[in-house]
Amino acid sequence: MPLATSELWDDLLACLDLRTPPGSTGYEGLNQRLGYHRLFGGQLLAQSLRAAELACPDKPVKSLHALFPRAGRPDEPVRYEVERHHEGGSFATLGVVARQAKGVVATVSVSLHAPEEGPVHQTAAAAPVLPGPEYGVDLVLLPWETRTTTDLDSAAAGPAEFELWMRTPPTGGELAPALTAYATDLTLIGTALRPLAGISQLDAGTAFTSAVTSHTVWFHRPFRADDWLLLRQHSPILAHGRCFGRGDVFAWDGTLVASYAQEALLRMAPEAAG
Repeated sequence: MPLATSELWDDLLACLDLRTPPGSTGYEGLNQRLGYHRLFGGQLLAQSLRAAELACPDKPVKSLHALFPRAGRPDEPVRYEVERHHEGGSFATLGVVARQAKGVVATVSVSLHAPEEGPVHQTAAAAPVLPGPEYGVDLVLLPWETRTTTDLDSAAAGPAEFELWMRTPPTGGELAPALTAYATDLTLIGTALRPLAGISQLDAGTAFTSAVTSHTVWFHRPFRADDWLLLRQHSPILAHGRCFGRGDVFAWDGTLVASYAQEALLRMAPEAAG
């Protein structure tokens, strides 16, 4: 039986509570109970970020770049090995390797940066007005409030663009980067599919096969995830069996707080491609 939204939220928080197994120098994380045959990449992103934060707690994460060489199994905890490549007074660079018994399921390069004062300038377009509650959607993997004016499940052709508002239940600001990295992994493939008439993200496994191969997130400013955030994204290209997308994350007042990009396998079934 699928978990209720509140149970999914508690389940995700438990996954972000990494532990150090006895006799180990790394960390271990539980997996979400989603009933899927493979791990959600957003979980691996969020847990890798948390592992870096635990290994270097005095500097916030500035960016992370993840590669996913193989799918993870949901029936086995993931072990995170952290290697410190460099740590100075301002910056630190870490490597995080996520392993299961069959091998590496993710490798993540993480950059951290101690807060500094300096000029502030922003050229990204400000966030629009928050849509009303009638635009609420259930995205299942995001166990919190979400709103959008675009239906990614529609098979009608449209521009390769998508805007999603989200707000988590009350939680500490220290979890905002991990929760946001988790969310950025969900809808970029669906965004890339929008220009293709007759196909939507609901056709995964039938009209197309997809798998995220790399994902990057940059954090620009401190923020909270339990206040409204806007994920504004677009996919400029789909070619050679791959799609690419990028996006920005805005606070409710229009402040740009993060950016992200993703490349994924997107292989169409012969009948759909023809």
